[in-house]
Amino acid sequence: MSFWRRWRTSIFLIFAVLGPGFITANVDNDAGGIYTYATAGAQFGYTLLWTMIPMAVMLAFAQEISARMGVVTGKGLSELIREEFGLRITAILMMGLVLCNLGDVVSEFAGVASSTQLFGLSKFVTVPIAAVLVWCLVVYGDYKKLEKIFVVLSFLYVAYIITAVLSHPNWSQAAHMTLRLPKWHDLRNHSYLYLSVGLIGATVAPWQQFYLQASVVDKGARQSQLKLAQGDAIFGSVFSVLVAAFIVIACAATLFVGGQHDIRDAADAAQALRPLGGKYAFILFSFGLLNASLFAASILPLSTAYTVCEAMGFESGLSKKFKEAPVFYWLYTSLLAIGAIVILVSKTEPVKLAVLSQVLNGVLLPFVLVFMLVLVNKKSVMGAKTNPTIYNVVACGLTALATILTVVMLWGTVFTR
Repeated sequence: MSFWRRWRTSIFLIFAVLGPGFITANVDNDAGGIYTYATAGAQFGYTLLWTMIPMAVMLAFAQEISARMGVVTGKGLSELIREEFGLRITAILMMGLVLCNLGDVVSEFAGVASSTQLFGLSKFVTVPIAAVLVWCLVVYGDYKKLEKIFVVLSFLYVAYIITAVLSHPNWSQAAHMTLRLPKWHDLRNHSYLYLSVGLIGATVAPWQQFYLQASVVDKGARQSQLKLAQGDAIFGSVFSVLVAAFIVIACAATLFVGGQHDIRDAADAAQALRPLGGKYAFILFSFGLLNASLFAASILPLSTAYTVCEAMGFESGLSKKFKEAPVFYWLYTSLLAIGAIVILVSKTEPVKLAVLSQVLNGVLLPFVLVFMLVLVNKKSVMGAKTNPTIYNVVACGLTALATILTVVMLWGTVFTR
């Protein structure tokens, strides 16, 4: 077999294995996430790269647990929470999740508007086109075709890795800061803590766990495919955090070094890269922002529709037609429409909403992780597929880290005003 045939066969095998886990992990590198990563690099240089290692491990653990629960139980996470903890707790959790996700959807269309404006296109043209395109893609596509499209879109995030290389960063300093624990004076800086929680919320978002488990169920994954689902989730997590790290590195090497610490949005970061990182860095960053915004605008409303419908007992899933799951599709349509309309009528920059949505994700995340850990350790739910002891130790430690950072950040917010 020739080299090119072996290479082509390998690519086909990768695409055959990758699916919900890879898609879910990467879609959270959205417009709000990119803005948060860019802000981290612009304000603090390489110093926040230490968060990437615990985030990668936390995301891999959370994604693997979601995939495993989906395969073993054949039920979505919100359905399991309703069955095990009751409707009242589920309803409160759903309200928090919908609030976070709506902020995220708005930020995705903000990303579409700002990325296309960089090329001289009006948001009044591009945002409606993007909304209709995304709606048609999801409503009229079937799951298998959509999954292949979303996997391809996930791989396009490699644009940010190339952007970082073109920015000529200090690789030794970046590696040192990735392996260095934060100093006490860093943790006393409220902006530093706020961004730390935002980075966690941007990388390990609550909606991901609900969407991944729901899509694994919708895909119809069998127990014989459990290892493939786990591998898909872990690989996607590592790739996603790698992309996030390269966005931080690119902005640290250009904006931070160039003294441009304040950026209004992700498009502002792309524009600032033009004189500092060169024309190609600007184009790649802008293309990555548009891809991420369209990608996330497809998935985030879909995730919310899955989660709410499962929690409330309504029919859901891309395998069903509009008439078979009207609540699912109308909820998806409504979130998409609201996100687009807010950007079209708003006269203010939605930057604060974008970062706030990431921080809200970080605040909600510990609660979701606790529910997941309780569920995955119930033999009545998981049978023989519960967590091993060492697995629980690491997972609980990471949940505690996210909780402590959130509490300290909230404490600082309340008592420094």
